[in-house]
Amino acid sequence: MTGKTRIGYVGVGLMGLPMVKRLAQLGYPVRAYDLVAEKTAAAVAAGAASASSPADAAAGADFVLLNLPTTEAVEQAVFGERGVASVLRPPQLVIDFSTIKVEKCKAFAHRLRSATGCGWIDAPVSGGPPASATGTLTIMAGGEAKEVERARPFFADVSAHFTLMGASGAGMVAKMLNQLIVGCGHAIMAEAIVLAEAAGIDAARLPECLAGGHADGSLLQKLYPRMQQRDFTPLGYARQVLKDLEMVHDYAAGLKAPAPMMSEALSLYRILIHLGHAELDSGAILKVYDRAAS
Repeated sequence: MTGKTRIGYVGVGLMGLPMVKRLAQLGYPVRAYDLVAEKTAAAVAAGAASASSPADAAAGADFVLLNLPTTEAVEQAVFGERGVASVLRPPQLVIDFSTIKVEKCKAFAHRLRSATGCGWIDAPVSGGPPASATGTLTIMAGGEAKEVERARPFFADVSAHFTLMGASGAGMVAKMLNQLIVGCGHAIMAEAIVLAEAAGIDAARLPECLAGGHADGSLLQKLYPRMQQRDFTPLGYARQVLKDLEMVHDYAAGLKAPAPMMSEALSLYRILIHLGHAELDSGAILKVYDRAAS
C-alpha cells in the first residue's frame, strides 16, 4: 500500500483536472467526482479512481479537495445530500481551492468543525490551469496552524508559493485582493493594446519593450500576448472573473472601503457577459474595447 496521502477530489474542471493528473503522476491515490460525468471520466483517464458522489470521494481520504465554481456549489458538495460532511471523521481535512464569499467560508469552516470535528483550510489559488498542471500555483491559505502544517508536504507538491495568512477566511480575503488586482489588470491590458494599435506602433512588442520596468509582470508577459493576438481560448472563464469581482465589490462595500477602479473593471465584465462571452477567456474583456472602437 502506498504511503502517499489519500486524496478525495470534488470538482475536476478547468483547474481541478490538471491537478488530479499531476497528483496521480506523483503517486497520490486520488478518488475524483464531478457533477458532469464526462469530467469524472477525464479524471479517471488521468489516473484517478471514480467516485459516485462527494461523500464517496471523501470516504477514506486523508484530505478532501474542493475545486468548485461558486459558493453555492461548495455548500452543496459539503453539506448537501451525499455531501462530504456526511462521512467525514477526524483527522480528515477539507482543503478548498475554490474562490467563495469570505463570510460563507468562515461559516462553512465553523459548521464543519461543529458537525464533524474536522478542519477546513481555505486555500484559493492563482496561476491558472498551467500552474495547476505543473505544481506551481500560488496559494493563499486560512485555517488552524497545526492543520495547515500537517498539509504542508501536500501543498509543496501543488504550489510554488504558499502563504498562511491567518485563521479561517484569511486566505479568501487575500484572494479577494488578488482578484481586485487581476481584474483591474485585465482592463489595463486591454486599454494598452487598443492605445498601442491606435498609435500605430507594434503592439506585440510591448512586453519585450517594458520588460524589467515598473509596468512589467506576469499579466504583461503571459496575458497580454494572448489578448493582443485575440486568443480567447479559456485558461480562466470570463464568467468566473465577473463572479469574483462581484464578491470583491460586496466585500469592499461591507467594509466601507473605497474601490472605484474595481468598480470600473466590474462594469466592463458585466458588459462582456451581457454580450454573450461568458465562456471565453477572461482576457476577452478586450472585446468590449474592440466593439467600442469599431
